[in-house]
Amino acid sequence: MSESTEIVQELLQSVAVDKDYRTESLTLLEAGESRYLRDLKLNLTSTLTSEKLTTKECALIGLTTAINNNNKPLTIYFTKYAEEQGATPAETAEAAGCASLLASNNIFYRFRHFTQKEKYTQIPARIRMQLMMKPVTGKEFFELMSLAISAVNGCEMCVNAHEDSLMKLGTTEERIFDAVRIASLVTATGKIIF
Repeated sequence: MSESTEIVQELLQSVAVDKDYRTESLTLLEAGESRYLRDLKLNLTSTLTSEKLTTKECALIGLTTAINNNNKPLTIYFTKYAEEQGATPAETAEAAGCASLLASNNIFYRFRHFTQKEKYTQIPARIRMQLMMKPVTGKEFFELMSLAISAVNGCEMCVNAHEDSLMKLGTTEERIFDAVRIASLVTATGKIIF
């Protein structure tokens, strides 16, 4: 067995996916004996820990990101991992809701930002956001998940608004940075395992 195949199997095992599972991108990395496979495995492992986030928070950020990216294997993995870290069904549901709500908000507010027309800022959005009002994960953490998803979705206006809210709530920049780092690494893994 080649070193690449061994790393692929370790990577797949780490997310509870059958060792024979392959995607086109994973096959390309394996066949090319890519050094990136080791980085990918280590990067994914680093999404599970943080000095500024609890393990449960890391898992929920991983989950909302996987759902946002429509990634079934990683959604299954992060759901189980979040549950193992003590996440309740209401908290995992909120991670799913956050991904969905931010999908609409990010598109809507990117549109407003891109067009820069005053008229569009005057028309009511008519998007219900009750989930944001009293989140079961707490206002600060819901804002953190929202910021991470907004960064993944590339909405500058939403990133700035959520980062500002987090600063007003007393969140540290290191905590924010770690949330976005985790979302970026889950997204990167999802380009290979999907």
